Amino acid sequence: MTIRRINETLRSDMWRACDILRRDNNVGGVMQYIEHIAWLLFLKFLDQEEKKRLETAVLSGETYTPVLQGDLAWDTWASPEKIRNWKAEELIQYVRGRLLPGLATLTGAPLARTISRIFSDESGGDQNVVRNVPVCASGYNLKDVIEIINAINFDKDDDIFTITNFYEDLLLKMGTESGTGGEFHTPRPVIKYMVEVIDPQIGETIYDPAFGSAGFLAGAYLYLEFKAQLAEDFDFLQEKAFYGQEKKGIATLLGTMNLVLHGVSAPNHVIRANTLEENIKGSVSERHDVVLTNPPFGGTEGRHIQQNFPVQTNATELLFMEHIIKKLKNTPNARCAMVVPEGTLFRGGAFAEVKKDLLDQFHLFAVVSLPPGTFSPYSDVKTALLFFKRPEEVLEKNPQARQETWFYEMLLPEGLKKFSKGSPIADEHFTELRTMWQQWQLYLNGESERPFDLAEDIRACWQVHFAWEAYRKALEDGDAEVQPPQPAPEDGPAAHAAHAAEGPRPQRPYTTWVERLGDLAAHEYDLSTHNPNQDDRITLPRPSEITARLMERTREFQSILEHLHSVVSNGEGE
Repeated sequence: MTIRRINETLRSDMWRACDILRRDNNVGGVMQYIEHIAWLLFLKFLDQEEKKRLETAVLSGETYTPVLQGDLAWDTWASPEKIRNWKAEELIQYVRGRLLPGLATLTGAPLARTISRIFSDESGGDQNVVRNVPVCASGYNLKDVIEIINAINFDKDDDIFTITNFYEDLLLKMGTESGTGGEFHTPRPVIKYMVEVIDPQIGETIYDPAFGSAGFLAGAYLYLEFKAQLAEDFDFLQEKAFYGQEKKGIATLLGTMNLVLHGVSAPNHVIRANTLEENIKGSVSERHDVVLTNPPFGGTEGRHIQQNFPVQTNATELLFMEHIIKKLKNTPNARCAMVVPEGTLFRGGAFAEVKKDLLDQFHLFAVVSLPPGTFSPYSDVKTALLFFKRPEEVLEKNPQARQETWFYEMLLPEGLKKFSKGSPIADEHFTELRTMWQQWQLYLNGESERPFDLAEDIRACWQVHFAWEAYRKALEDGDAEVQPPQPAPEDGPAAHAAHAAEGPRPQRPYTTWVERLGDLAAHEYDLSTHNPNQDDRITLPRPSEITARLMERTREFQSILEHLHSVVSNGEGE
């Protein structure tokens, strides 16, 4: 196995390129200079990739027509010799007047269409309109940056490894400094765990309907590349495995470049599009084996978008859930892992209706509650992970498990009030969760008994424990008339066993439990992670639950106000 090392000189030069752009009058903001670096890297990588494809075609006696030809080809305008000869003002004029419009209007091959979607503004349906791509004000600054990028050799493992790490650091920096990177970035330890549980296979299509920086698709590729053995396997991973859609131009560029740097040189199915514009009331264009995603939440959608969905709501996260349910294949192994805000778990109304549909069509086999600050510094909204799969396989291997959902509450490390930029979530925080998932997986496969207790049994055992503790305390206080607790007629086997043992304290772990599907339905599909190991005698909800509910109520009020404004505005002419 090749050991890849950081090229420290290249890394230092790339940060110097950022400093050059940051001092420029037109791209001084973090979002601007990162996007500028990204599109230059993208074109440089594409140039080397096209040269390799052309060389391969010549050796095999075939033909290959490069996507970027003539004055759009990198060597025509950005080779070391050309950059030295450009006058600063003329270079800027060429980039703005010819290069960007040329890229925006490419047609033909799938790769050409991918490029055009990145550089054009299709919000108005016109590919001929160039998106507002950031470009240096100073041609001298642009020449200096391109000279640095020309030193990159994408055929060298160390250079690729260096640029990939540099690029990931840029994405983190964007979130930290701009406060908006959360919509593009999911922490790598979260992605890694979700991919491991879903366990994608070569031959399956993997879809992210809001790919942002493409972290999930890149994570899936890294997981799968070691499984590839045949040339056909590698070709599938390069050309057919990964699908994604992203509404925003900058995110499409950042995500495409991230996927390319991680090894997917032909991401032809990763496109710029508004996912929610697809009408899913009838049949859909494509379905997929696997969905891995962290869709946007907290936004609202207009009526023209809502009408595309069976359950109409203005909540963005709920519309994405409906989309995912529809886009998964109707095959036994179709499955999904997704991030949701905690409010999605407990909200009723339209949320309950969609969650019912999910639980009817799929086996919700796991819910993981993440601690506060998991997405810090981008967002402090508390989140959870949902894992669900078509039910045919579990019905065959362990029918009882079809009616059960495993819950896990990840606790913060001792001494932390929440994760933060200085103390971020890491792989080590998933250690217990990974061990428990292995146990639950054996149960799902019918290879073991259920490893974790039902929530109702855990609550009953705690109630018995507290009753016996009160009894023993009364005896210590000299109450000679106190009677030992007795099981009630309605108590189940767990409570009877706990009484027989005189109310022992339930054993660890206190982070996991199992809920029955019937109980979830009876509580109007409330999927909240109400840990049964918490003292039921304390009736106050957790602070995070209070704030989450307040945010949901605020958004509901805003939705009502927007609707009222629309009504009164439409009637102004009467």
